[in-house]
Amino acid sequence: MNKVAVLIPCYNESKTIEKVIGDLKKVLPNADIYVYDNNSTDDTDKIARNAGAIVRYEHRQGKGNVIRTMFREINADCYIMIDGDDTYPAECAKEMVSLVLNDGVDMVIGDRLSSTYFTENKRLFHNSGNVIVRNLVNKFFGGNITDIMTGYRAFSPIFVKSFPVLSKGFEIETEMSIHALDKNLSLKSIPVAYRDRPDGSESKLSTYKDGMKVILTIFRLYKDYKPFYFFGILSAIVAFFSMVLFISILLEFSKTGLVPRFPTLIVSGIMALVAIQLFTCGLILDTETKKARQNFEIQLNIIHMLRDKFKK
Repeated sequence: MNKVAVLIPCYNESKTIEKVIGDLKKVLPNADIYVYDNNSTDDTDKIARNAGAIVRYEHRQGKGNVIRTMFREINADCYIMIDGDDTYPAECAKEMVSLVLNDGVDMVIGDRLSSTYFTENKRLFHNSGNVIVRNLVNKFFGGNITDIMTGYRAFSPIFVKSFPVLSKGFEIETEMSIHALDKNLSLKSIPVAYRDRPDGSESKLSTYKDGMKVILTIFRLYKDYKPFYFFGILSAIVAFFSMVLFISILLEFSKTGLVPRFPTLIVSGIMALVAIQLFTCGLILDTETKKARQNFEIQLNIIHMLRDKFKK
């Protein structure tokens, strides 16, 4: 029988965690449900343990830190990740598991934005923020993901064991989406109903602080995964201003035969050199990135071979 692991990162979710675990047990009665407590002060861990979950701890604060530990410690044939705030319907988990185990999907995305998110969510600017992040990621990385920041996902072992977790906080979902697009992993989105948090349950996501972290993460990963385009754009901008300065000098020289503004000419020359260096940097890093992708494919083949060996 295939092993299914449900992963629930938690920080002060005493109001909802018991219901979340109970709903999941009804839908996935044979799954192991893991609750990773992230320094809760409201007895979330005790409530989760009494509800039948396997409780473990991650003391480094941040959702990314929790997921890093989860992915390292737990081995399964399919992983379900869901928040402990009772905003996602447990009944969708069965379909998500089937897509991973039977259809070979590496990451199933529980798409809130195509369902009830915009009517249920009451937090100011979260709606527009989700749309901005979705558009940026799809534009920069050539994807068509409908919900980038959802916390409801299913994963194959290949995704879990090959995903390098770099983020410490709520940027982790964006990082997952970008990793899957860059490595050409199999993706599938399914609409899931979203309901706002019940009274007394508070979101841990800071609209402005965490939102800015997500945006910066997108640009950081664009630099890491698409260095030729990133540095190429910077090179083009610097080269443009260098050319503007040089043309003004050239026009004066063509009329008078003199170069009266040597500082401007020097700045133009320095900027031209910087543009060349940026372009060269992009070429070198692009080559290294392609080598990294080749190594990643080799590592995936090794992981497949090891899994087949242990299954036998």
